[in-house]
Amino acid sequence: MSHFAVIDLGSNSARMSAWKIDSEGDYTPILKLKQMVRLSEDMGDERILKDAAMDRTIAVLKDFHDQAAQLPDLTLKAYATAATRQARNQKRFLKRVKEEAGVDIEVIPGTKEAEFDYLGVINTLPIQNALLMDTGGASTELILVQNHKLQNLISLPVGSVNLTEKYVHTDPLSAGGLFDLMSTINRMFNGIWWLRKAQNLPMIALGGSNRTLAKIQRRKEHFTNFEEIHGFRMETAEINKIFREVIDSNLEERKAIPGLSKDRADIIVAGLIPVVTMMRYIDSDRLVFSQNGLREGALFEHLNGVQELMGDVVTEMGEEQNPMKN
Repeated sequence: MSHFAVIDLGSNSARMSAWKIDSEGDYTPILKLKQMVRLSEDMGDERILKDAAMDRTIAVLKDFHDQAAQLPDLTLKAYATAATRQARNQKRFLKRVKEEAGVDIEVIPGTKEAEFDYLGVINTLPIQNALLMDTGGASTELILVQNHKLQNLISLPVGSVNLTEKYVHTDPLSAGGLFDLMSTINRMFNGIWWLRKAQNLPMIALGGSNRTLAKIQRRKEHFTNFEEIHGFRMETAEINKIFREVIDSNLEERKAIPGLSKDRADIIVAGLIPVVTMMRYIDSDRLVFSQNGLREGALFEHLNGVQELMGDVVTEMGEEQNPMKN
């Protein structure tokens, strides 16, 4: 028996999952941790991780490491995504994490993040053809799946935190601000040629902001375990109704919406813009939610490898379309 654990250090949150793996290769989840760290807070155009953000992130990573270290025969992987990827002081931060938390972090490109998302979804949901969207704090990954195979992917350098800092300047967001933000995202989608192949396909949603839609809806429907959303499906009309409620509310009102975390209330408006815009862009009639993404994808890569699942993948990075640089 062995143990495998994955730390996912995002722009907004840090998460860790651990599994027990038996001699047959069967896995059992034994640990799941999450802390909001806001690593990308106030990075701005200078792309510098701030000391306060690094301090609280390192404290969380040390706690994760200490808990994982109690597991026998452990393989621990730690991956950092958009905030660390974009940071000009990345080397200093990684050195501090190693020295103070005891964690070696691998900074992965957005395309690798998207591949992990694909593996996490395709192995746990009955997906044949779909568009996957993972909206994080500072990046959004899009993955086109056709006939169960990964066909196209792209990582766009926009997410709930950096979009909020650049575009959300009033509370609630003004009509003009909403128009500017949705127009920016729509222009980015216009530059992705293969999205025409996603027309009318169902969407699979990952990421904290997107999952909030499901949690709010499940609270409305009085589900006992409202956070158990893997495979939960919502129709477009339900999504639009919740989005309207969110954008019509000020910060204090958003904090009171059942299913919406108070820690996410200040960034949820911008965080939902990509998925709501994409639903209209490809004329999709339903959204299916996945709780499995990067960490689970890393598990399946560890267990099985990925070659048999990969098609002729076209990968792209969206840096040239980055509105944060304007």
